[in-house]
Amino acid sequence: MNTDPIKSFTVDEAKRKLEYYCSYQERCHYEVVEKLRGMNMIPQVVDTIVVHLIENNFLNEERFAQSFARGKHNIKKWGKVRIVNELKFRNISKYNIEKALKEIPQEIYLNTFHETAQKHWDSIKETNLQKKKKKFCDYLLRKGFESHLIFEKLNDLSEN
Repeated sequence: MNTDPIKSFTVDEAKRKLEYYCSYQERCHYEVVEKLRGMNMIPQVVDTIVVHLIENNFLNEERFAQSFARGKHNIKKWGKVRIVNELKFRNISKYNIEKALKEIPQEIYLNTFHETAQKHWDSIKETNLQKKKKKFCDYLLRKGFESHLIFEKLNDLSEN
């Protein structure tokens, strides 16, 4: 059993800690509330600090969603389905999810999809065509690309 004393924070210490937490990376409300709960802050204090962070522009759900969508697409090469699901998991509103998806221009999105698909197709060493196709589809579905794009690409690649 853990016998370490639980570190307690004053409201001002918690505020400063969360200001820093929000300043070095965009955060959503859900992450901030979880962090405060982990610091054993009471619900009234959690609410007070969240309001403070919003009023002082440390916390902005729309900005978080847009940054999240851009980053996950550009760096991790995620598709829109995965981005939407991850934002929903973080309790981001439908409005902010739609704004976030507008951060990814369609032309760039499709270029990323085609590059990712081609690269993965070329990397699969499977000789059985059915198994290769399944691995290809599973990978791109996990990445969060739309099934119609995947199947169109699959048809193009398997004809060559």
